[in-house]
Amino acid sequence: MGKITGFMEYERVEEGYTPVPERLKNYKEFVIGLDDAQAKTQAARCMDCGTPFCNSGCPVNNIIPDFNDMVFRADWKNAIDTLHSTNNFPEFTGRICPAPCEAACVLNVNDDAVGIKSIEHAIIDRAWAEGWVTPVMPKHQTGKKVAIVGSGPAGLAAAQQLARAGHDVTVFEKNDRVGGLLRYGIPDFKMEKIHIDRRVEQMEKEGVTFKCGVMIGNLPKDSKVINWAKQTITPGQLQKDFDAVVLTGGAEQSRDLPVPGRDLDGVHFAMEFLPLQNKLNAGDKVKGQIRADGKHVIVIGGGDTGSDCVGTSNRHGAVSVTQFELMPQPPEEENRPMTWPYWPVKLRTSSSHQEGCEREFAISTKELMGEKGKVTGLKTVRVEWVNGKMVEVPGSEQTLKADLVLLAMGFVSPVASILESFGIDKDNRGNAKAGTDFIGGYATNVPKVFAAGDIRRGQSLVVWAIR
Repeated sequence: MGKITGFMEYERVEEGYTPVPERLKNYKEFVIGLDDAQAKTQAARCMDCGTPFCNSGCPVNNIIPDFNDMVFRADWKNAIDTLHSTNNFPEFTGRICPAPCEAACVLNVNDDAVGIKSIEHAIIDRAWAEGWVTPVMPKHQTGKKVAIVGSGPAGLAAAQQLARAGHDVTVFEKNDRVGGLLRYGIPDFKMEKIHIDRRVEQMEKEGVTFKCGVMIGNLPKDSKVINWAKQTITPGQLQKDFDAVVLTGGAEQSRDLPVPGRDLDGVHFAMEFLPLQNKLNAGDKVKGQIRADGKHVIVIGGGDTGSDCVGTSNRHGAVSVTQFELMPQPPEEENRPMTWPYWPVKLRTSSSHQEGCEREFAISTKELMGEKGKVTGLKTVRVEWVNGKMVEVPGSEQTLKADLVLLAMGFVSPVASILESFGIDKDNRGNAKAGTDFIGGYATNVPKVFAAGDIRRGQSLVVWAIR
């Protein structure tokens, strides 16, 4: 390593943030990345630990100690080459990955982990600035045609790798722009869409063809999944026209809240709320946008999607924002001897929470109340967990005011009709059934049809999709 004793000499350096009052005025990214000196200091903390658990903690197995050492030595060009050898899109993961690599860092056993994510962020931003991210052309053409259905991180990664192997790759996206939930699920203040656009340009030069506004198969008429398709192609036609089909459509079926009042106006899935703001940011005209201006907002769901709803509601100008979590409040510090090197359960406070949000834990919604068809509040009850079962706490019922209720309780499965239209077998969670063994990996029961990303794995992280 560049500095053997660096982990004893230097403290962890966090990336900075634009002040809250300033960043709430727009939808721009507000994370202030490490400068060269800070990146070098942070990289110096990487230990000569012998067994770098960060490598296995990272789903794409980034070669983390190596690029840390290169950053310490200011060898940025080799650092990006090393990073790109395992990760197609470090500008995505360097911004929105929760960094399981840092949880697995050996230094994290009894100290603050190395800031691996911030170093990755610094490497890829430097690479774009220096013009080092260029098309990688195939050495030969195979003459085989592959269709990718879905242009999220799994679809983009599969398309790039297959094109570089010499195949003729076409990516089909049902929405009007490339990116899947990277485009319409992640707010711009977490990741601006220029990062997707630059990769699309690179991939087009590598030979990938993108076709947006094209739906493969059909969605149910009552589906709440975003779909701006203007054309439909049947699975049969796709299988006829291509030598192989890769399904990477994600797990877009949102978990619903089956309580009285669910059909009231003002109760929406997060994925009805977030995409419209992103379209507006892109310069589109949006009719009927769901707005939080001047409203008391309740976000049901304590994960990242709920946090994104919080940040967007604050930028709209909500009067108040409250986020519900069914589980009890986790500890502020994890029990490291019990959890390391695995992902720990602990209280996580996002930048959106810091912008203004009340958080309620161990709370369940009993009923959504309304007047004249519009939501006005909800009835809740406190819960506790006894012998693994959720039990309501007697006498803990209360009523809260709400003008807008956003359901952000995660995603239960891929859209069933898509898999059914291809005749794909499903696992017991409703995902596409496809193994990951080396021989025939990711193959479904249908010949020439493969599945990757959340459509196979279920709701997960962007870094797992890339893997």
